[in-house]
Amino acid sequence: MPESIIAKLEELMQVARDYYGVNPVVFLIIYLACAPLFYYSVFRAIRALGKGLGKEAMLWSAVFFASTVAPFIYVLFFGRNMPWWAFGIIAMLIAQALLAFSVRLRRNATSVEKIDAK
Repeated sequence: MPESIIAKLEELMQVARDYYGVNPVVFLIIYLACAPLFYYSVFRAIRALGKGLGKEAMLWSAVFFASTVAPFIYVLFFGRNMPWWAFGIIAMLIAQALLAFSVRLRRNATSVEKIDAK
């Protein structure tokens, strides 16, 4: 039973490589490599906002954004024969990442201002 599952996964991965030009293993490596950077950048950006360091917060926000979209940029640049809706999903994921982080930055900046006002 496990051999048939592994064989099916290998077949699906080969189809993705051949038809779409995207190696699922490379995508997974990029995705997993960016995960620690993602969380560390969120931590550092929030800490910078707490200390009132705007430039440092913006730097870590850029690192956050890059670590969020890196695997999807790989698909955009190296993928071929992708259906139109795949590009739409990738664009929505990128937009959602920008929106979520900008909301988080605004919320933390507001709470910092309230603390400073006291």
